[in-house]
Amino acid sequence: MQMQTRAAVALLMPALALASAGAEPIQTVHTSTSASTLIVESLASGLEHPWGMAFLPDGGLLVTERAGRLRLLSAQGALSEPLAGTPAVLAEGQGGLLDVALDPEFESNRLVWLSYAEPGTDGASTALGHGRLQEGRLEGFQAIFRQQPKVSGSAHFGGRIVFRSDGTLFLTTGERFRFDPAQDLSSHLGKIIRIGRDGSAPDDNPFVGQADARPEIWSYGHRNVESAALHPQTGALWIAEMGPEGGDELNQPEAGKNYGWPEVSWGRHYDGGDIPDPPTHPEFVDAVKQWTPVIAPSGMAFYTADLFPGWRHSLLIGGLKNAELVRITLSNGRVADEERIPLQARIRDVEQAPDGSVWVLTDQVDGHIWRLAPEP
Repeated sequence: MQMQTRAAVALLMPALALASAGAEPIQTVHTSTSASTLIVESLASGLEHPWGMAFLPDGGLLVTERAGRLRLLSAQGALSEPLAGTPAVLAEGQGGLLDVALDPEFESNRLVWLSYAEPGTDGASTALGHGRLQEGRLEGFQAIFRQQPKVSGSAHFGGRIVFRSDGTLFLTTGERFRFDPAQDLSSHLGKIIRIGRDGSAPDDNPFVGQADARPEIWSYGHRNVESAALHPQTGALWIAEMGPEGGDELNQPEAGKNYGWPEVSWGRHYDGGDIPDPPTHPEFVDAVKQWTPVIAPSGMAFYTADLFPGWRHSLLIGGLKNAELVRITLSNGRVADEERIPLQARIRDVEQAPDGSVWVLTDQVDGHIWRLAPEP
């Protein structure tokens, strides 16, 4: 039987300003997690709606700001000025510079991948590209994939980048708040995309060779996916996607499968209009789990380290709606347990650091990079 708990939090010290000599702990919280007492430390502030982050081999961190900037937080804790060479972005609404990921061969080729809302004369779309990280800049940035078609508006870009062990990558997209294109295989809107690093569709993608279908599509019927990670044991992709008024979903997208949006949902339209529940249409894949009320998931990581022993193999998801970290325990592909850890800020991204701590980005005008670790 699934059990859901909410971590009980009590602030023991007031927020502290960052000292110029280094980071200061901003709060100490008691939780009901296996970590017992959780320390939340601010490593950097002053970031404008930070969206994605990626650790470098030397312990530094690349972090994007939705306004279009890419920063480097050094292993010593110094935050750089914006790096030159990033692409032009549509920095409106939910659009902007989104995720960042290192190429699987980064140590030899220095390639950094970025997803972003790309502006154009016909509107905007989610795009993906890479540049070579040099001192203080990205050299030779080029777009590798562009979501088609471009449409007007500034919502539902998706944008998470996940590399597979076979060298291909997944890019999550949204349906740009256009609903029906999520069911249209001739459109990239509302799809999980799988491509090679040269932008081509792998031969074993489910719709390769099918007339009126985009060969880059892996799965479809998605609304807006801003959380994605690979299971460390199975290698399967897991995502969390945003529903309308209710009906956020946890899914394990499989090749060629249809996840139902906008034909079905566990939520309702914002105007109160009804949407059929997924079980009424068995041709669509139902969610592994749904959240009503919503958590507004963004960012996802599987925890594999030892610093939090009770969290091993857990799925960590950032929560925008309730300013929290959501910890999921999976068993045989199902949710066995769920825990909510309040953090008092909208959490946009989650990553496991090399030392086993958990780093999160806060979605604020004055956004922070926070480090979560057990109290010594």
